[in-house]
Amino acid sequence: MDVYNRFAAARIPQGDAMTIARRYTLSILMGTLAMAGPALAGPQETAQGQPPSEEELHVRTQKLLANQHGDDAALELYERVERHVDRSGDPNPRTLADKTYRMVPNGSGTQRIVLRIGDKPVEPAEYNEQMEALEGVLRTMANSSDPRAKAAYAKRAKRDKDRADFLDAMKEAFIPKWLGSETRNGRACDVFELDPNPSFHPRSMFQDALTHVTAKIWVDHETTQLARGEARVMRDVSFGGGILGKLYRGSVVTIEQEPVAPGVWLPTHYQYDFAGRKFLFSFQQHALIDVTRYRRVGPPKEALQIVQNELANGKTFSEDP
Repeated sequence: MDVYNRFAAARIPQGDAMTIARRYTLSILMGTLAMAGPALAGPQETAQGQPPSEEELHVRTQKLLANQHGDDAALELYERVERHVDRSGDPNPRTLADKTYRMVPNGSGTQRIVLRIGDKPVEPAEYNEQMEALEGVLRTMANSSDPRAKAAYAKRAKRDKDRADFLDAMKEAFIPKWLGSETRNGRACDVFELDPNPSFHPRSMFQDALTHVTAKIWVDHETTQLARGEARVMRDVSFGGGILGKLYRGSVVTIEQEPVAPGVWLPTHYQYDFAGRKFLFSFQQHALIDVTRYRRVGPPKEALQIVQNELANGKTFSEDP
């Protein structure tokens, strides 16, 4: 595979749409709290048993957003192992596909290295070929003067800006309500319900989708990090006036996060249950993704050294730490 084709492979593949969905879903789940201070002030009690003051809520919500920005940036520096299981939508779901990937950030997105299909590991030669392709991409991205790298970084910058704009819209799109506290994985969490704000005026197709969504989040009380989030489509969402497609009512996304390093919380589980229509064709997506073995590999220049060392030593990747 030549360098150009290797670089083309760096684009986020269709199966990694979960990465994109995670970003926008977390924006929905997190961004609303930026305006939560005045709305949440009231007689309810916090996880510590005391009513929150408006100032306390403002400080915590700002910290929550800052933490999530930091976590999003960290995800671009951590490789991980993801097991993707696609299921049928039957009352007794059947497994339609089961693949395990090594997910490696490459500077412009995330590159998937297939490790297993079902319980069967890929052949060593196939794994080595994927790693050589990754090496080519990382070498290109590590060279900031390469025109392809410049173009890829520009696209990433635009993607990051679009997400930031989307996040800003979240501050206006929802009305939050503090529900109380729960314990998750031995940690005290504040629980919030997020409902669409009828006064919100969307400025894009994606922002318009927010008026159809309600969400619920669990925020770790000690660290002010997102521990769990659920977003549910309450009314059908049309794209392009319904010509391009539609996301049906009842579609649900669930995300869970845990600490993977001091001050860094990253996803450990996703569940997607979507139904809709793309052009004239109906579709369903029911998927579970479990994420393990986070390891910091750094930006492309650092990751390139790690990959080159692995190739030189002929090591086989282990899914266990």
